[in-house]
Amino acid sequence: MTDVIPYVSKLFIYPIKSLDRVGIENITVLRSGALKRDREFAIFDQSGNFVNGKRNDRIHAIRSAFDIATNMVSLQVQGTDRAQTFQVEKEREALECWLSEFFGFPVEVKQNLDTGFPDDTVSPGPTIISTATLEAIASWYPGLDVEEVRLRFRANIEISGVPAFWEDRLFTKAEGTVDFQIGDVQFMGINPCQRCVVITRDSKTGAAYPNFQKTFVAQRRITLPEWAERSRFNHFYRLAINTRLPVTEAGKTIRIGDELRIDSPR
Repeated sequence: MTDVIPYVSKLFIYPIKSLDRVGIENITVLRSGALKRDREFAIFDQSGNFVNGKRNDRIHAIRSAFDIATNMVSLQVQGTDRAQTFQVEKEREALECWLSEFFGFPVEVKQNLDTGFPDDTVSPGPTIISTATLEAIASWYPGLDVEEVRLRFRANIEISGVPAFWEDRLFTKAEGTVDFQIGDVQFMGINPCQRCVVITRDSKTGAAYPNFQKTFVAQRRITLPEWAERSRFNHFYRLAINTRLPVTEAGKTIRIGDELRIDSPR
């Protein structure tokens, strides 16, 4: 596939874990390998558990607009026309009160500048998916368009210029990695991401799509490329690539338009 030139077509961060994304033109890598400002804040209940889509489907109804320059976040309940804005650091208590009233139980908003709050703490690098893959998945479900599929899977880096499921080249056998670069940033591809209940639900209402997981598993099995490392699929409810970045990449920048170049598996 020497004629394929993968490149970054979209970049997203999620400043408050489980809330809405922010589209960006470029982003800096943290020492942990995570993207700066991605999942920097998270909502917790009194038991110290994340308040997220896995545990509480009501979170889908919160619309948020986050200004990363000022740390101002505007929150609004889907279907209403009343928004309230908070400076996340200076008005943390007021923000927590709004969220606590919405959920019906006390919550706390915490911040982690070093690593954020990734789902995968072993491989906290950005998740990667291709545009063609999102288009293919949308075709499996009547009534879903590509944007809705994109909103459900919540990947950080979207790659264009490649066919569907091309990103399955970015992992190899267990205990191995695939080394690749995006621009001048070195990545290690780890594994296909195990999905949760969140992708089965409407991104704005939380309503479940009938038989979403059953359809996904059946189609993923059928469409898995012949060259993909099948041993990494103990089940087929997996999509997008989990990554790790060496500490040497801290401070480097990933930009829209950067090309992706595969080095070699190891």
